[in-house]
Amino acid sequence: MAENLLRSEAELKLDLARKQKAERYKGVGDPISLPGAPIDIKIRGDYAWVAESSHAARKVNLQTGKTVQLYKGHSGPVTSLAFCDRVPGSGDENLLITGSWDKTIKVWDTDTKDVISSTLAHSDFVKTLLVLPSLNLLVSGSSDKSVRFWDLSSSHLQDGLPPVGSISAHSRPIESLAAYLDTTGAVPHLVLFTADTMGVIKVWDVEKDSSEKDRPIWRSTLRDEVNHHRTRINEIVYGDGHLWSGKLRTHPRLQVPPTMFYFFFPASTDETIRLHLYPPPTDPKSKPSPPITHSRAFRAVLPIYLHPSLDSDMFPYLIAGSGDCIRVYDISSLDEAEFVREVEGHWHDVTHLRTWVQESVDGARRDVWIISGSLDGTLRKWKLSDLVIPPPPVTEEQKTTTAEVMTRGSGELLGLTEEEEKELAELMDDDI
Repeated sequence: MAENLLRSEAELKLDLARKQKAERYKGVGDPISLPGAPIDIKIRGDYAWVAESSHAARKVNLQTGKTVQLYKGHSGPVTSLAFCDRVPGSGDENLLITGSWDKTIKVWDTDTKDVISSTLAHSDFVKTLLVLPSLNLLVSGSSDKSVRFWDLSSSHLQDGLPPVGSISAHSRPIESLAAYLDTTGAVPHLVLFTADTMGVIKVWDVEKDSSEKDRPIWRSTLRDEVNHHRTRINEIVYGDGHLWSGKLRTHPRLQVPPTMFYFFFPASTDETIRLHLYPPPTDPKSKPSPPITHSRAFRAVLPIYLHPSLDSDMFPYLIAGSGDCIRVYDISSLDEAEFVREVEGHWHDVTHLRTWVQESVDGARRDVWIISGSLDGTLRKWKLSDLVIPPPPVTEEQKTTTAEVMTRGSGELLGLTEEEEKELAELMDDDI
């Protein structure tokens, strides 16, 4: 009973703090309000594509904040987004792929919003999707602990996606995927990273076996396993053809990442962001870069310098989401990341950070923005040039200013009932 009372008191304090922040920062970051919490976000041009807990995916104009298109058809929260070509190899990316709690993967026509196909893909939640355009391959990861491969060469057909292989070696749900094309051997082949909720990253050599009569099968061989951490891996962010000291040539449709970022949402005090080089350095004297640490868990990480359209020397920054704050680091020296500042604006956990490069109509000007997504049900926009400049000292008057307390609870601020808020928390933190 005492434990329940203590927990209730802590929850009440947290709820009160969120109410105050919701009012204090209600206009900060030019917020775009969503009906549900964003679970996955992709930026394409001037649009954000959002997978929502409201059972829908939506296309949002980042300049106006208006919803342009809404894709409804799933019977559970939409957890992941990806795109593929209508005409394989064309690069048009006119088909939207979504994964959901309802265990299905759906393919949509981005123009008409029609569902082209729906595939019962897993026996539990679909958690993550990865499209490899040059291979006409979709990879999915699920709470059922499996990774599955799907043929996209016939993604326009209504009969569903044909399965072309699977991996069932993890003991915990799959949380994130990444891949690159290994061109060091005589025959290029796929290297796949699969990360689970126990903090294990497995590395696979994946090759196509064309000996099957009906359809080629993708077969996986375990190459390596990374077990440096005991806690949940929330996302893998992989390099865009960058080495520590320069650039590599990359496959035109499948980027080759010699570096891989990953971060963790631990239940312990190991709140860190770590950089992991893969393949491992051959120099026995090489040492891993020290982790970036903070008192609160990191749920989102964005290494700006890896963005394909930005000069890595001009943007040596890493943006991270810790609690409801955004933290900025200068990683000009990866051996000694320098904390720049912490920015407040959201009133609930920051779960996603993405880069938006906004170009003027005549192409003469480019502005770099950071798009943040949060469990407070908003997307917010931050100009990178403002984020990386340390803020002025806080005056005594600002220190003593207090915000008016709203009468609604944090769940009501998002438009959720108490039961729905609990379900959302389970959605974001299940399978730990």
